[in-house]
Amino acid sequence: MSRDKSCCGVCSRGLYSCHWTKSSTNNKNHACLWFLVVTVLTLLSLCWLYTSLVMFNDRDDVNCKLFTILKHWVNWFMVVIIISAVLSSYCVLLLMFALIQVVLGEKLDLHSLHKFFLFLGVIFVASVVIGISVKWPQEWPTVPLSLQATAPFLQFGAVVALTLLSPFVFRGFHVATKGSKFLIAVVFLLVAAAIFLSPLLIQSPCLIDLENLPEKPKLIGHRGAPMLAPENTMMSFNKSIECGVTAFETDVQLSKDRIPFLMHDHESEFLLRTTDAQQFFNQTFTHSNNLTWEELMHLNAGEWFLEKDPYHTVSLLSDEEKTNAKDQTIPSLHQLLDLAKQHSVSVIFDIYNTTDNDNNDAVDIVKTISDSGINPRLILWLPPQGREYVNMKFPGFVQVYSSKSQMHAKNGSHLNVKYSALSTNEIRELRRENVTVNLWVVNERWLFSLLWCAGASSVTTNSCHLLKDVAQPDWVLAPHKYKTIWILVDIASVVTMIGLYILGRKSRCFGQTEEIHRNGTEAWNERELSPFLST
Repeated sequence: MSRDKSCCGVCSRGLYSCHWTKSSTNNKNHACLWFLVVTVLTLLSLCWLYTSLVMFNDRDDVNCKLFTILKHWVNWFMVVIIISAVLSSYCVLLLMFALIQVVLGEKLDLHSLHKFFLFLGVIFVASVVIGISVKWPQEWPTVPLSLQATAPFLQFGAVVALTLLSPFVFRGFHVATKGSKFLIAVVFLLVAAAIFLSPLLIQSPCLIDLENLPEKPKLIGHRGAPMLAPENTMMSFNKSIECGVTAFETDVQLSKDRIPFLMHDHESEFLLRTTDAQQFFNQTFTHSNNLTWEELMHLNAGEWFLEKDPYHTVSLLSDEEKTNAKDQTIPSLHQLLDLAKQHSVSVIFDIYNTTDNDNNDAVDIVKTISDSGINPRLILWLPPQGREYVNMKFPGFVQVYSSKSQMHAKNGSHLNVKYSALSTNEIRELRRENVTVNLWVVNERWLFSLLWCAGASSVTTNSCHLLKDVAQPDWVLAPHKYKTIWILVDIASVVTMIGLYILGRKSRCFGQTEEIHRNGTEAWNERELSPFLST
C-alpha cells in the first residue's frame, strides 16, 4: 500500500493537516515553522500543567481570594487544572501526529483550526500566569521547591523520552542536507548532555540515609479540620483532635460588645462566605464590630459547607456527621480554649483588628484566655499586636514569630512561616539551632514528605486526616544509591540509542540496495526482452 493510502498515514495527515486524500503542497518552510511552534507549545503546556499541579496545595487560598472578588463560590482552581490538562493533551497529540508524518515521509501542514486553538491556549496560559504574578506572586517559589521532590524522577522520565524520540531525530538527520545535519547533531547532543548530566545540579533533602531521617512533623489543624467539617467550628476542631493534632490554628476577631470569636474572613462582607447572614440582615457588614456576639452566635456556620462542598469531601461524611455540620454556629474563643484545655492541645491564632487600638484587642483576648484557666504554655502567641503587654503580664505564653528577623531580634525560638518562605537548607540550619519551625499551609503529601526530610518541626494543614497516616516520606534514597541508578539509566539510554541508530542505518542501507537491485532487474528485463515482446 502506498504511503498516501496507508491507514496510519491517512489518519495522521488528516488529523494534523485535514488532507485526507493527498499530501500537502504548501510551503515547506512554513510547515517546519509550525512544527517548531507545536513542539515549543507542547513543552510549555506540560510545564504549565506541572506548575498548576504543584500549586494545587494552595487551591483554597486562590478560591477564597476569587470569592472575595467575584462574590460567587466555584472551585476555580480545579477549572484551571482541567483546562490545563486538556490543553497539554491536545498539544501532545498534535506533536505525535506530526512525528508520525515525519516517519512516513509526509509533508507537514498544520491546519488553520489547530493554529486557532493553539492561539487560544497561549492566551489562556499567559492570562493565568499574569494573574498569578499580579495577585499571588508568593506562589511561584512553590515550583523550585517542588523540583526537590520530583527532579530525580523527571530526569529519569526525560531520559526515557529522549530515548523514544531518538529514532525520529535519526531519521531527520539522515534525510537532511549537510548543513542541517550539523545543526541537528549539535542540538541533539546538547539536549542529551543536559538531560544526562542534570543530576549534578539536583539537590533534595530526601537524598539522605534512612537512619538520618528527622522525626515526623507534628500536625496543627488549620481552622480545625476544614476538609471534614465547616472551618472554624467546634465540629471542625473536634475532628482535628481525631487526627492527633498538637495545636489548633484559628483566627480571632472581636464583636461589637468585645467578645472574641472565631472567623477567618475579615474584609468586605466578611460573613458572606461561611454563614447565612444574608438571610437575616439587609445591610453589608464590613467589620466584626458591626454585630454583637448574640447576633453572631445565632448565624448558621455549617450549611455552606454542605452546599458548596469546597474540598469535595462531603461524601465522606456519615448522615449523622452531615446533620451535625448543618447545625454548626460561630464559636467563641472561650469555647475553643475549653476544648484545648480538656485535650491538652495548644492554640495558635491571628488577630484581625476591629479597632484602631491594637492593644485593646490584645487586652480583651488575653483576658478571655486568662479567664479560661488554660495552661499558659498551651498558648502560642503569634500576633505582633500587644506582644509587649503579653510578655509583661503573661510571660508563660510561648512567643511565636512570623519572620526570622523578628525572632532573632527578640531572641525567640519559635517560627511560623509559609512553607515556601524558607529553603530546605534554612529549615535544617534553624533546627540545628533548636528553633521550632512550623510551616503553613501544607496539604499535599509530596510537600509534607519534602518538609519532613528537611526537618520541619510541625506543619499547619487542612488535611490532617490524610497526613496522620503517612508513615514515612514518599521516597528517601541514599545519595550513593541515587548516583548509581542515575549512571546506569544514562548508560542504558546511550546504548539503546546507539543500537537504534545502527539498526536504522542498516535498514535504510538494505532498503536502498534492494531498490537498486529491483530497478536494475527491471531495466535488464526491458532491455533483453523488448525484441521478443515487440515481435
